Amino acid sequence: MELLISYDVETATRDGQRRLRRVAKICEAYGHRVQKSVFEVVCRPQDWVLMKHRLAEVINSERDSIRVYHLDRGSFSRAEHMGASRLAPHESPLVY
Repeated sequence: MELLISYDVETATRDGQRRLRRVAKICEAYGHRVQKSVFEVVCRPQDWVLMKHRLAEVINSERDSIRVYHLDRGSFSRAEHMGASRLAPHESPLVY
């Protein structure tokens, strides 16, 4: 699987700063940091299931947001979202 993962973790509190560090460490274990909150990940489907579970345990789903773009070649790309919903300035997803 080829994934592009971006996240936005609320850091106004110490707990938020701790969550940010934990999310980054999880992403670093599976992929390569290309920007401060963006990772490229190439992994097996079972690794993605484990990574997704670990991320879901760490984030505050009411304050934090993670977007995952599935970029596998030869198949339809799609986007996945975890956590707090952010309204997009458009009606449909840019990546399917």
